[in-house]
Amino acid sequence: MTVKVAVIYYSATGTVHALAQAIAEGAASTGSQVRLRRVAELAPDSAIDENPQWRRHADATTSIDQASVEDLAWADAFAFGTPTRFGAPAAQLKQFIDQAGGLWREGGLADKPVTAFTSAYNRHGGSEATILSLGNVFYHWGSLIVPPGFTDPVVYAAGGNPYGTSFATGPSNGDGPDAAALEAARYQGRRLAEITIRLLEGSRVTDPAATTFQTA
Repeated sequence: MTVKVAVIYYSATGTVHALAQAIAEGAASTGSQVRLRRVAELAPDSAIDENPQWRRHADATTSIDQASVEDLAWADAFAFGTPTRFGAPAAQLKQFIDQAGGLWREGGLADKPVTAFTSAYNRHGGSEATILSLGNVFYHWGSLIVPPGFTDPVVYAAGGNPYGTSFATGPSNGDGPDAAALEAARYQGRRLAEITIRLLEGSRVTDPAATTFQTA
């Protein structure tokens, strides 16, 4: 079965962009159709020009289509990526999400699997808080949150974030996500697509024959 996955992200200097590409690769490995979309930049050129890495990334990714609400309507599942900004999503991604009110009122976001990923400068710089704050949006949408959890060794190898793939850019000296983080992102994208396939096929994620119940 082929499902449609929208990977929608904001990236200033390229770290989240690299994670988004890996998420897309993982989803595509299941045979899914994937749209990789960047949200619109809100920062003025004067701010971007102050950071050469930000300017280089902005210029290098102009060929990637900008996200639209139509991408949300098209998709069977979503993956959202953002750098952390004080423990919350970047304004650019939030501004895009705020455009989805009409689709939400029509029920076009309900029951669709969704996952999230992020990066921060420091290992304890708000990555988990950022993903959890995005969860507040997904609860309102009625979406089905699909975290990586501790379901594969690659999650542990990448730092053990069960909420979603994250990467601390400070220790990398601006070199972008390491191999472990990229592999975790590919796994997360693959898991999202596989869960979506099973959901749309109407199969149970857990084999009922393997489920046992105990009374106190």
